[in-house]
Amino acid sequence: MKSTGTAALTLSAEIRSRFDEFSRSQKDVGQYIVDHLDEASFHTAEELARRANTSSSTVVRFAQALGFEGFPELQAAARDEYRRVREGDEGVIDVANPPLFPIDQTEFEASLAADHVNMEDTARRVDREEVEACVDLMSHAERIVLCGTDQMAFFASYLRHLLMLLDLRCEVVASPSQEGLARLGRIDENAVLVGFSAGRPHPLVVRAMKLARNRRAATISVSDATLSEVAKLADHKLFYSSNSPAYVRSHAALLSVVQALAYGIYALDEPAYADRIKAFKLK
Repeated sequence: MKSTGTAALTLSAEIRSRFDEFSRSQKDVGQYIVDHLDEASFHTAEELARRANTSSSTVVRFAQALGFEGFPELQAAARDEYRRVREGDEGVIDVANPPLFPIDQTEFEASLAADHVNMEDTARRVDREEVEACVDLMSHAERIVLCGTDQMAFFASYLRHLLMLLDLRCEVVASPSQEGLARLGRIDENAVLVGFSAGRPHPLVVRAMKLARNRRAATISVSDATLSEVAKLADHKLFYSSNSPAYVRSHAALLSVVQALAYGIYALDEPAYADRIKAFKLK
């Protein structure tokens, strides 16, 4: 059996170091494995492909591109890394909290349990310095542009609503319409662009991030993939976990991130923002 190209690297580290070598579909698989190592350790190639929005043959080709004979060997490496992460540096296995639901979960319970794990995973990955930087940038920006398409458009619009209550100037770009492109065209060094993505980012969001960087505007990504192109282009990154047993991604953690971000801005000067909210409601 072959091993990864660099034996000293873990599977996640190997994927990160060689990420730019992979095809577009293989990148989808790679970034999903990095962010969901537990799933790669125990799911079949078919299930992993479904969750990464690709085909099982792509999963197998990805494993072979890493130097494995096939998916079973990649999965063995994922299990080894996951086991070592769980055991910790001292080899002592963490005793998890008792499960919320029994082993024979219903579909309803499995979905709720996944959201609980997503919230915990998102909280564990919070970088306080990144959050503080995002809050500071948005609170002082002359203009905030929120870019998200499809389902992400809802969360961009909801964040706009929360920030408008604080009397912050916000605009949403949800499609490549003439109006949306005009809003992007007004981005300058005094603006902040927030790009939302789930899985493979929409080309519009990627283009918006590149435009903002070119015009020296501050950029923030809100993504469920640490290796996402949107995250790579952003000055600051906020991660949320979106694992779900259902046919769509979970957005419970994303909603929490959006509300927490707005609350962080509000907390900078509660009396002043409270007055602004009252004035806004009276309009």
